[in-house]
Amino acid sequence: MSRKRVLLAHTGGTIGMRRGPRGYEPAAGHLASLLAAMPELASPELPETELVEFDPLLDSADMAPSDWLRVARLIEGRYAEFDGFVVLHGTDTLAYTSAALSFLLEGLGKPVVVTGSQVPLGEVRSDARENLIGALLVAAAGAVREVSVCFGGLVLRGNRVTKVSSTGFDAFDSPNHPPLARLGVTMELGPAAPRPAQAGPLRVADLAPVSVAALRLFPGITPELVANVLRPPLAGLVLETYGAGNAPSRDPRLLEAIATAVERGVVVVNTTQCLRGGVDMDGYATGSALRRAGVVSGADMTPEAALAKLIWLLGQGLEPERVRELAARDLRGELTA
Repeated sequence: MSRKRVLLAHTGGTIGMRRGPRGYEPAAGHLASLLAAMPELASPELPETELVEFDPLLDSADMAPSDWLRVARLIEGRYAEFDGFVVLHGTDTLAYTSAALSFLLEGLGKPVVVTGSQVPLGEVRSDARENLIGALLVAAAGAVREVSVCFGGLVLRGNRVTKVSSTGFDAFDSPNHPPLARLGVTMELGPAAPRPAQAGPLRVADLAPVSVAALRLFPGITPELVANVLRPPLAGLVLETYGAGNAPSRDPRLLEAIATAVERGVVVVNTTQCLRGGVDMDGYATGSALRRAGVVSGADMTPEAALAKLIWLLGQGLEPERVRELAARDLRGELTA
Protein backbone atom coordinates (compact mmCIF):
# COMPACT_ATOMS: atom_id res chain seq x y z
CA MET A 1 0.00 0.00 0.00
CA SER A 2 1.16 3.53 -0.72
CA ARG A 3 2.01 5.77 2.18
CA LYS A 4 -0.44 8.45 3.25
CA ARG A 5 0.45 12.06 2.50
CA VAL A 6 0.42 14.74 5.20
CA LEU A 7 1.08 18.45 4.79
CA LEU A 8 3.21 20.06 7.52
CA ALA A 9 2.30 23.73 7.96
CA HIS A 10 5.02 25.42 9.98
CA THR A 11 3.71 28.71 11.37
CA GLY A 12 6.57 29.20 13.82
CA GLY A 13 6.88 28.56 17.53
CA THR A 14 9.38 26.85 19.78
CA ILE A 15 9.46 23.56 17.87
CA GLY A 16 11.45 25.07 14.97
CA MET A 17 13.39 27.74 16.86
CA ARG A 18 17.13 27.91 17.46
CA ARG A 19 19.06 29.52 20.26
CA GLY A 20 20.14 33.09 19.51
CA PRO A 21 21.79 35.88 21.49
CA ARG A 22 18.38 36.90 22.91
CA GLY A 23 17.11 33.38 23.54
CA TYR A 24 15.10 31.06 21.31
CA GLU A 25 13.94 32.73 18.10
CA PRO A 26 12.39 31.72 14.75
CA ALA A 27 14.81 30.97 11.93
CA ALA A 28 13.74 30.41 8.34
CA GLY A 29 14.84 27.04 6.97
CA HIS A 30 16.05 25.77 10.35
CA LEU A 31 13.23 23.29 10.87
CA ALA A 32 13.61 21.93 7.34
CA SER A 33 17.26 21.10 8.01
CA LEU A 34 16.34 19.37 11.28
CA LEU A 35 13.62 17.30 9.60
CA ALA A 36 16.05 16.26 6.84
CA ALA A 37 18.31 14.81 9.53
CA MET A 38 15.53 12.64 11.04
CA PRO A 39 15.83 9.17 9.45
CA GLU A 40 12.59 8.02 11.10
CA LEU A 41 10.59 10.31 8.80
CA ALA A 42 11.50 7.97 5.93
CA SER A 43 9.98 5.01 7.76
CA PRO A 44 7.06 3.31 5.97
CA GLU A 45 5.18 3.56 9.28
CA LEU A 46 4.99 7.33 8.85
CA PRO A 47 3.29 9.27 6.06
CA GLU A 48 5.07 11.13 3.33
CA THR A 49 5.31 14.79 4.25
CA GLU A 50 5.61 18.12 2.52
CA LEU A 51 6.73 21.11 4.60
CA VAL A 52 5.24 24.55 3.99
CA GLU A 53 6.98 27.24 6.02
CA PHE A 54 5.22 30.51 6.72
CA ASP A 55 6.98 33.75 5.89
CA PRO A 56 7.54 35.31 8.29
CA LEU A 57 7.65 32.63 10.96
CA LEU A 58 5.80 33.83 14.03
CA ASP A 59 6.24 33.37 17.72
CA SER A 60 2.69 32.38 18.69
CA ALA A 61 2.45 35.48 20.88
CA ASP A 62 2.29 37.39 17.58
CA MET A 63 -0.50 35.28 16.04
CA ALA A 64 -3.66 37.17 15.07
CA PRO A 65 -7.02 36.14 13.55
CA SER A 66 -5.67 36.96 10.10
CA ASP A 67 -3.04 34.26 10.69
CA TRP A 68 -5.74 31.75 11.67
CA LEU A 69 -7.40 32.49 8.35
CA ARG A 70 -4.09 32.06 6.53
CA VAL A 71 -3.65 28.56 7.97
CA ALA A 72 -7.24 27.66 7.09
CA ARG A 73 -6.79 28.94 3.53
CA LEU A 74 -3.62 26.87 3.12
CA ILE A 75 -5.49 23.73 4.18
CA GLU A 76 -8.39 24.63 1.89
CA GLY A 77 -6.08 25.20 -1.08
CA ARG A 78 -4.20 21.91 -0.67
CA TYR A 79 -7.09 19.86 0.71
CA ALA A 80 -7.46 17.45 -2.21
CA GLU A 81 -3.73 16.62 -2.28
CA PHE A 82 -3.30 15.26 1.25
CA ASP A 83 -4.83 12.71 3.60
CA GLY A 84 -4.22 14.88 6.65
CA PHE A 85 -2.62 18.06 7.92
CA VAL A 86 -0.28 18.91 10.80
CA VAL A 87 0.00 22.52 11.96
CA LEU A 88 3.21 23.32 13.84
CA HIS A 89 2.53 26.17 16.23
CA GLY A 90 3.90 27.90 19.30
CA THR A 91 2.31 26.80 22.55
CA ASP A 92 1.35 30.18 24.03
CA THR A 93 -1.67 30.75 21.78
CA LEU A 94 -2.04 27.25 20.35
CA ALA A 95 -5.42 26.81 22.10
CA TYR A 96 -6.81 29.89 20.34
CA THR A 97 -5.64 28.73 16.90
CA SER A 98 -6.86 25.16 17.28
CA ALA A 99 -10.28 26.42 18.39
CA ALA A 100 -10.43 28.94 15.55
CA LEU A 101 -9.53 26.29 12.95
CA SER A 102 -12.35 24.06 14.20
CA PHE A 103 -14.82 26.83 13.30
CA LEU A 104 -13.13 28.11 10.14
CA LEU A 105 -12.83 24.70 8.46
CA GLU A 106 -16.48 24.01 7.64
CA GLY A 107 -17.14 20.66 6.03
CA LEU A 108 -13.88 19.19 7.35
CA GLY A 109 -13.58 15.47 6.66
CA LYS A 110 -9.84 14.91 7.22
CA PRO A 111 -7.57 15.10 10.26
CA VAL A 112 -6.07 18.48 11.13
CA VAL A 113 -3.62 18.06 14.02
CA VAL A 114 -2.07 21.02 15.82
CA THR A 115 1.13 20.48 17.78
CA GLY A 116 4.31 22.15 18.96
CA SER A 117 6.80 21.70 21.76
CA GLN A 118 8.10 23.19 24.96
CA VAL A 119 11.72 22.71 23.86
CA PRO A 120 13.01 23.13 20.27
CA LEU A 121 13.54 20.07 18.11
CA GLY A 122 17.25 20.86 17.84
CA GLU A 123 17.88 20.60 21.59
CA VAL A 124 19.11 17.38 23.17
CA ARG A 125 16.23 16.93 25.61
CA SER A 126 13.13 17.96 23.72
CA ASP A 127 9.50 16.91 23.55
CA ALA A 128 9.35 18.00 19.90
CA ARG A 129 10.18 14.62 18.33
CA GLU A 130 7.47 12.75 20.24
CA ASN A 131 4.85 15.40 19.54
CA LEU A 132 5.71 15.64 15.85
CA ILE A 133 5.74 11.90 15.20
CA GLY A 134 2.56 11.46 17.23
CA ALA A 135 0.82 14.20 15.24
CA LEU A 136 1.90 12.63 11.94
CA LEU A 137 0.57 9.24 13.00
CA VAL A 138 -2.76 10.76 14.07
CA ALA A 139 -3.03 12.72 10.82
CA ALA A 140 -2.32 9.62 8.74
CA ALA A 141 -4.50 7.21 10.71
CA GLY A 142 -7.69 9.07 9.87
CA ALA A 143 -9.56 7.99 13.00
CA VAL A 144 -9.82 11.57 14.30
CA ARG A 145 -11.22 13.58 11.40
CA GLU A 146 -11.56 16.90 13.13
CA VAL A 147 -9.23 19.59 14.48
CA SER A 148 -7.26 18.10 17.36
CA VAL A 149 -4.21 18.88 19.45
CA CYS A 150 -1.53 16.21 19.87
CA PHE A 151 0.73 16.97 22.81
CA GLY A 152 2.39 14.95 25.55
CA GLY A 153 0.92 11.63 24.40
CA LEU A 154 -2.68 12.94 24.36
CA VAL A 155 -4.96 13.72 21.44
CA LEU A 156 -7.41 16.41 22.55
CA ARG A 157 -10.33 18.12 20.83
CA GLY A 158 -8.96 21.34 19.38
CA ASN A 159 -11.67 23.62 20.74
CA ARG A 160 -11.55 22.12 24.24
CA VAL A 161 -7.88 22.61 25.09
CA THR A 162 -6.19 25.09 27.35
CA LYS A 163 -2.54 25.47 28.25
CA VAL A 164 -2.02 24.30 31.83
CA SER A 165 1.77 24.37 32.21
CA SER A 166 4.48 26.73 31.04
CA THR A 167 7.29 24.26 31.83
CA GLY A 168 5.94 20.70 31.73
CA PHE A 169 5.81 18.47 28.70
CA ASP A 170 2.14 17.82 29.58
CA ALA A 171 1.41 21.42 28.68
CA PHE A 172 -2.19 21.01 27.49
CA ASP A 173 -5.37 19.54 28.89
CA SER A 174 -9.08 19.55 28.07
CA PRO A 175 -10.61 19.68 31.56
CA ASN A 176 -14.23 19.46 30.40
CA HIS A 177 -13.78 16.79 27.75
CA PRO A 178 -11.93 13.45 27.84
CA PRO A 179 -9.02 12.87 25.45
CA LEU A 180 -9.97 11.70 21.98
CA ALA A 181 -7.05 9.28 22.11
CA ARG A 182 -3.91 8.35 24.03
CA LEU A 183 -0.63 7.52 22.36
CA GLY A 184 1.13 4.65 24.07
CA VAL A 185 2.44 1.49 22.44
CA THR A 186 -0.61 1.92 20.20
CA MET A 187 -3.13 4.70 19.68
CA GLU A 188 -6.08 4.00 21.95
CA LEU A 189 -9.26 5.95 21.24
CA GLY A 190 -10.83 7.54 24.30
CA PRO A 191 -14.32 7.07 25.74
CA ALA A 192 -15.61 10.08 23.79
CA ALA A 193 -15.69 9.13 20.14
CA PRO A 194 -14.27 11.65 17.65
CA ARG A 195 -16.88 13.67 15.82
CA PRO A 196 -18.01 12.25 12.47
CA ALA A 197 -16.60 13.91 9.38
CA GLN A 198 -18.62 16.93 8.34
CA ALA A 199 -20.65 16.69 5.17
CA GLY A 200 -19.89 18.48 1.94
CA PRO A 201 -16.80 20.16 0.50
CA LEU A 202 -14.39 22.08 2.69
CA ARG A 203 -15.35 25.74 3.02
CA VAL A 204 -13.53 28.62 4.66
CA ALA A 205 -15.57 31.78 5.12
CA ASP A 206 -14.07 35.24 4.88
CA LEU A 207 -13.11 36.73 8.22
CA ALA A 208 -13.51 40.49 8.44
CA PRO A 209 -11.63 42.35 11.20
CA VAL A 210 -13.80 42.76 14.30
CA SER A 211 -13.29 44.31 17.72
CA VAL A 212 -13.57 41.61 20.38
CA ALA A 213 -12.19 41.50 23.93
CA ALA A 214 -11.94 39.26 26.97
CA LEU A 215 -12.43 40.59 30.48
CA ARG A 216 -11.63 38.62 33.62
CA LEU A 217 -13.63 39.77 36.62
CA PHE A 218 -11.78 40.44 39.86
CA PRO A 219 -12.73 41.63 43.35
CA GLY A 220 -13.11 45.40 43.27
CA ILE A 221 -13.65 45.75 39.53
CA THR A 222 -15.44 49.03 38.87
CA PRO A 223 -18.42 49.84 36.65
CA GLU A 224 -16.28 52.49 34.97
CA LEU A 225 -13.69 49.92 33.88
CA VAL A 226 -16.38 47.60 32.52
CA ALA A 227 -18.08 50.49 30.70
CA ASN A 228 -14.77 51.55 29.15
CA VAL A 229 -14.08 48.04 27.87
CA LEU A 230 -17.57 47.91 26.33
CA ARG A 231 -17.26 51.22 24.47
CA PRO A 232 -17.60 51.28 20.67
CA PRO A 233 -16.31 49.86 18.40
CA LEU A 234 -16.41 46.71 20.55
CA ALA A 235 -18.67 44.07 19.00
CA GLY A 236 -18.14 41.10 21.32
CA LEU A 237 -16.89 40.34 24.81
CA VAL A 238 -15.95 37.11 26.58
CA LEU A 239 -16.71 37.76 30.24
CA GLU A 240 -14.73 35.44 32.53
CA THR A 241 -16.88 35.27 35.65
CA TYR A 242 -16.65 33.62 39.04
CA GLY A 243 -17.62 30.02 39.75
CA ALA A 244 -20.84 28.99 38.03
CA GLY A 245 -21.06 32.23 36.07
CA ASN A 246 -21.47 34.90 38.73
CA ALA A 247 -20.60 38.59 38.67
CA PRO A 248 -20.76 41.40 41.25
CA SER A 249 -24.27 42.85 41.67
CA ARG A 250 -23.69 45.13 44.66
CA ASP A 251 -23.29 48.17 42.42
CA PRO A 252 -26.11 48.18 39.83
CA ARG A 253 -24.09 50.40 37.51
CA LEU A 254 -21.91 47.42 36.50
CA LEU A 255 -24.89 45.42 35.21
CA GLU A 256 -26.32 48.58 33.67
CA ALA A 257 -23.11 49.06 31.69
CA ILE A 258 -23.41 45.52 30.35
CA ALA A 259 -27.13 45.85 29.54
CA THR A 260 -26.53 49.15 27.72
CA ALA A 261 -23.82 47.57 25.58
CA VAL A 262 -26.04 44.56 24.78
CA GLU A 263 -28.84 46.89 23.69
CA ARG A 264 -26.33 48.58 21.39
CA GLY A 265 -25.54 45.21 19.76
CA VAL A 266 -22.50 43.98 21.71
CA VAL A 267 -22.54 40.19 22.17
CA VAL A 268 -21.38 39.22 25.69
CA VAL A 269 -20.61 35.55 26.39
CA ASN A 270 -20.30 34.28 29.95
CA THR A 271 -17.51 31.77 30.69
CA THR A 272 -16.19 30.60 34.03
CA GLN A 273 -12.73 31.26 35.41
CA CYS A 274 -12.70 27.66 36.71
CA LEU A 275 -10.82 25.02 34.75
CA ARG A 276 -13.60 22.47 35.21
CA GLY A 277 -17.35 22.84 34.99
CA GLY A 278 -19.33 25.55 33.29
CA VAL A 279 -21.67 28.43 33.92
CA ASP A 280 -25.21 28.03 35.28
CA MET A 281 -26.83 31.41 34.99
CA ASP A 282 -29.96 30.23 36.82
CA GLY A 283 -28.16 28.83 39.84
CA TYR A 284 -27.47 32.09 41.67
CA ALA A 285 -29.13 35.49 41.71
CA THR A 286 -25.90 37.11 40.50
CA GLY A 287 -25.81 34.81 37.49
CA SER A 288 -29.47 35.33 36.60
CA ALA A 289 -28.86 39.08 36.77
CA LEU A 290 -26.36 38.67 33.93
CA ARG A 291 -28.94 36.75 31.90
CA ARG A 292 -31.48 39.53 32.41
CA ALA A 293 -28.83 41.99 31.20
CA GLY A 294 -28.64 40.03 27.92
CA VAL A 295 -25.48 38.01 28.55
CA VAL A 296 -25.27 34.67 26.71
CA SER A 297 -24.25 31.48 28.54
CA GLY A 298 -21.01 29.99 27.27
CA ALA A 299 -21.78 26.74 29.11
CA ASP A 300 -18.48 24.88 29.59
CA MET A 301 -16.56 26.48 26.73
CA THR A 302 -12.99 27.52 27.42
CA PRO A 303 -12.40 31.27 27.20
CA GLU A 304 -10.09 30.57 24.24
CA ALA A 305 -12.85 28.74 22.33
CA ALA A 306 -15.44 31.38 23.21
CA LEU A 307 -13.20 34.18 21.93
CA ALA A 308 -12.33 32.35 18.69
CA LYS A 309 -15.99 31.50 18.13
CA LEU A 310 -17.05 35.14 18.62
CA ILE A 311 -14.41 36.37 16.18
CA TRP A 312 -15.52 33.77 13.62
CA LEU A 313 -19.22 34.55 13.96
CA LEU A 314 -18.87 38.34 14.05
CA GLY A 315 -16.23 38.25 11.31
CA GLN A 316 -18.84 36.84 8.91
CA GLY A 317 -21.01 39.93 9.39
CA LEU A 318 -23.86 38.12 11.14
CA GLU A 319 -26.42 40.16 13.04
CA PRO A 320 -25.95 40.31 16.85
CA GLU A 321 -29.10 38.25 17.56
CA ARG A 322 -27.88 35.50 15.23
CA VAL A 323 -24.44 35.59 16.86
CA ARG A 324 -26.03 35.27 20.31
CA GLU A 325 -28.03 32.28 19.14
CA LEU A 326 -25.03 30.48 17.62
CA ALA A 327 -22.65 31.40 20.45
CA ALA A 328 -24.82 29.41 22.87
CA ARG A 329 -25.18 26.43 20.50
CA ASP A 330 -22.78 23.50 20.14
CA LEU A 331 -21.37 23.75 16.61
CA ARG A 332 -18.10 21.77 16.65
CA GLY A 333 -18.12 19.95 19.99
CA GLU A 334 -16.87 23.07 21.79
CA LEU A 335 -19.51 22.92 24.53
CA THR A 336 -21.60 20.33 26.27
CA ALA A 337 -25.18 20.85 25.15
